[in-house]
Amino acid sequence: MKRTIIKIDEDLCNGCGLCVSGCHEGALQIVDGKARMISDLFCDGLGACIGECPEGAITLEEREAEPYDEIAVMERIAPKGENTIIAHLNHLFEHNELVYANQGLNWLDKNIVNIDRSNLKISKSNAMNNDIKPFSGCPGSMSHDFRETISETNEQSTNAKQASELRQWPVQLHLVNPSASFFKDADVLLAADCVAFAMGNFHQDYLKNKSLAIACPKLDSNKEVYVEKLTAMIDDAKINTLTVMIMEVPCCSGLAQMAQMAAQKATRKVPIKLINVALKGSVIDETWI
Repeated sequence: MKRTIIKIDEDLCNGCGLCVSGCHEGALQIVDGKARMISDLFCDGLGACIGECPEGAITLEEREAEPYDEIAVMERIAPKGENTIIAHLNHLFEHNELVYANQGLNWLDKNIVNIDRSNLKISKSNAMNNDIKPFSGCPGSMSHDFRETISETNEQSTNAKQASELRQWPVQLHLVNPSASFFKDADVLLAADCVAFAMGNFHQDYLKNKSLAIACPKLDSNKEVYVEKLTAMIDDAKINTLTVMIMEVPCCSGLAQMAQMAAQKATRKVPIKLINVALKGSVIDETWI
């Protein structure tokens, strides 16, 4: 599958090893004087090691890689002791990867590995009090899962200010990680960039209770990556449904074609609904494809 994973420029790497200590998942080792990725399974693609590299030798890229495996990571890091386990789990909590964090906690319970869980950054109050380490990658691509707070935000909204139904960040298809927790077993909305601007009722009637990805089939580059990501959502994240919303202009149909290509490549089958939107925001038709 294609996913976000680190890339090491060996010409820039001086073998200092700071990235190794920054990677709690154990994906990096110093071999022959250079930092090396020892297994795709252990790299979560969140980029904690980037901030540790003084030479700028580590970046993030999208490429074919084995899916991240939280159980394999726990088996690898458990012998390193409690501090490493807590650092790893906090890394997941800081990036709102709650599915993986819970897998790690369940592994600890199953294997009777005790740690001081009071040191885990799992409460909303910790986030509100800024008890979170800074994200070391691009701030715009940092993963956020809003599902826990969206209901209480909507309860506080008034008729004059309609609350957002957005459940996560990022939303642009090039930036989203198809293995992110908010895509697991989710109903996914794939919308053309212009749809939300045309429809006044987009949030309440179409985005509510769905995870979102947006794209422009005319202007975006590397659209083959889109097909790979949608395929990964179907097969690996095991999404429940995929709703594709496009504008009535001809170029927008490319988004539906990409969804169909992903469905053909995937080993699982999911229902796909196509919603065609008029330029002034009304729905022209809804069909299952």
